Amino acid sequence: MAAIDFDVELRRAGAHATGGWRRVLFMAQRHVLGAAGLIIMTVFVLTAIFADLIARYDPLTVDSARALARPSWAHWMGTDSFGRDVFSRIIHGARISLAVGIGSTALGGTIGVIVGLTSGYLSGWVDLVFQRVSDVLQALPLLVLALIMTAALGPSLPNVIIAIAIPLIPTVSRVIRANTLALREQPFVEAAKSIGMSEVRIALRHVLPNTLAPLIVLATAQLGSTILTEASLSFLGLGIPEPYPSWGRMLSESAAEYVRTAPWLVIFPGIAISLAVFGANLFGDALRDILDPRQRG
Repeated sequence: MAAIDFDVELRRAGAHATGGWRRVLFMAQRHVLGAAGLIIMTVFVLTAIFADLIARYDPLTVDSARALARPSWAHWMGTDSFGRDVFSRIIHGARISLAVGIGSTALGGTIGVIVGLTSGYLSGWVDLVFQRVSDVLQALPLLVLALIMTAALGPSLPNVIIAIAIPLIPTVSRVIRANTLALREQPFVEAAKSIGMSEVRIALRHVLPNTLAPLIVLATAQLGSTILTEASLSFLGLGIPEPYPSWGRMLSESAAEYVRTAPWLVIFPGIAISLAVFGANLFGDALRDILDPRQRG
């Protein structure tokens, strides 16, 4: 285990950054791709928050007279087969994708932290049971298990979040468990036991905070996967149901029938999905390099 003193690290790297913004600027210069990923994700978050102000039309309004209209000044990204504005649907679709991505990552991460911390700290038969359950869950790929869960629960926003969160639990729990096993042997844990501190308090107050760095890195890396999984589920018809705009469902409705006659119905949702996943992965990689001391030479 290693503690990171960012002031020392910055001085070693040749930066004389004393203020908070100067540190951020220096790290952005050192990790240009990570900064680009952060900018992309910030744009998507702001877009989702202010979707009602940015969107020019109601994403659910049907106008058959303007069905399959080409991109123009009136409709920047054209319209779909029902005459709905594609730009407005993509803007509001950012809310769905980020809600599913952040919600499933937070839910799966929280349960995974509880399972991993309990398994690693208590060890014994508790660890054995949790690890065998994790082995069963990890035997299936993320998308396959999410498909099974969604088919069993039914297509809806809460069910999609739950279905994607469950496959994330074993991944998070194993990372937390590995760090907990190393931390529980550290002298500060023995010192806490010697003064009569309860096991629960030691685990929550001393062990858990020292596992947050790898957890943050893992959660950021998983965010892109959850967004892509939601799009895949919606593309297959098991994700977010109509009439809610979802990037994956927009592709599903357009790819087979209109890819030649109205390619904008495929291009723009595909770009939105790619940028969201690309931004999350870039930011996650940079965050790993910053928070993990083993990544630095």
